[in-house]
Amino acid sequence: MVYFTVEVAGRAVASFRSKNHEEATHFFEAEDFRDDLTILESEGKPLWDRKATLSLRKATAEEASEVEHAYEFDDDPERTIDDEFVVFLVPVEDLTDEGEDTEDGP
Repeated sequence: MVYFTVEVAGRAVASFRSKNHEEATHFFEAEDFRDDLTILESEGKPLWDRKATLSLRKATAEEASEVEHAYEFDDDPERTIDDEFVVFLVPVEDLTDEGEDTEDGP
């Protein structure tokens, strides 16, 4: 598996693993994922406003470690290594969940 990080305006906001760069790019470009970035907020602002530069790069060793750590403690018994698994590197709030935190980063 290869680890990737999504940046918004140069700020690392999420990391995930994928089989290869092509699959990572497909996930990164998916409208569902991009929609999620506009729904989730960090520090009272959407993660992405659809205007800021959105980019994908290989994750650093620390970012990859965050993904592995979160995956180890995931309590979904049906999740497999091939399932999409995104770890947010910043604190996020899902506005559709009445403002409850969905996952906190470091």
